[in-house]
Amino acid sequence: MFTEAFPIVTTPDLPRLIAFYQDVVGFELTYRFPEEGVPEFVALRLGSSELGLAANPEAGGPADSHRWELCVYADDCDAAVNTLRAGGARVTEEPVDQPWGERSARVTDPDGNRLLVLSRLP
Repeated sequence: MFTEAFPIVTTPDLPRLIAFYQDVVGFELTYRFPEEGVPEFVALRLGSSELGLAANPEAGGPADSHRWELCVYADDCDAAVNTLRAGGARVTEEPVDQPWGERSARVTDPDGNRLLVLSRLP
């Protein structure tokens, strides 16, 4: 059911963090959304490892104490959310289609860690 996973780090200054991971650490940009204009999300690769970076003006502030979440791809977002719910996860955002071509939902694991559950739309 689950096919791949990678962490997503949120930041109030996405261009600064992209530059750090590319120029200092050596990651390579593999995906950018949107393709034009100010980015909201990028995917980076270093060897066989992947990292997502997402813009969030409130990241790390009083309204957002979490700076990362685990992105987990599944064959079927709705079925994956039902499996996670049955296993003790708390659903914080029910599945919904996104404009970038994926269905997404958010859950927290039994310890409160955030998971973004995605499946690719046909």
